Amino acid sequence: MHSLLSAEGHINLSPKGMDAFRVLGNNRIGYMDVISSGNETSAHTLENGRITIMFCSFDKTPNILRLYGKGFAVLPNSADWDLYAPHFTIYPSTRQIIVADIHLVQTSCGFGIPMFDFISERDIHFKWAEQKGAKGLQEYIKTNNLKSLDGLPSDLGLKESL
Repeated sequence: MHSLLSAEGHINLSPKGMDAFRVLGNNRIGYMDVISSGNETSAHTLENGRITIMFCSFDKTPNILRLYGKGFAVLPNSADWDLYAPHFTIYPSTRQIIVADIHLVQTSCGFGIPMFDFISERDIHFKWAEQKGAKGLQEYIKTNNLKSLDGLPSDLGLKESL
């Protein structure tokens, strides 16, 4: 299998939902990350730290907010887990917490963004995770979350190889 650097490979865009984002300090943010089909953010921050968080308004006021920074993954049972985990609701399917030190904040108009109405959060992830169970979730991580699409290792992949 050949590996591409993310600078030459796929760009990571990962929409998030749930109540998972927190301001952790003056320039530090974080979000709780649940097990999903890939683990691109972990691999990309491990490679070079670069991360961009984008918020997009879909209501009456058009606005886009981007937070640029250097990020890293905090894994369960790591030294920093007890520092960051209390800020979040941790679920059985919580994979990691992504933390970033923000060095640039940028807004733009968002005039081209359509307006949408919020209906509800989805519960599909939690039903899926419950059906998998703890052992099934760990197997899913081993199969789907140890490397990026471009073959870069994720933090979970490094942990697995130790």
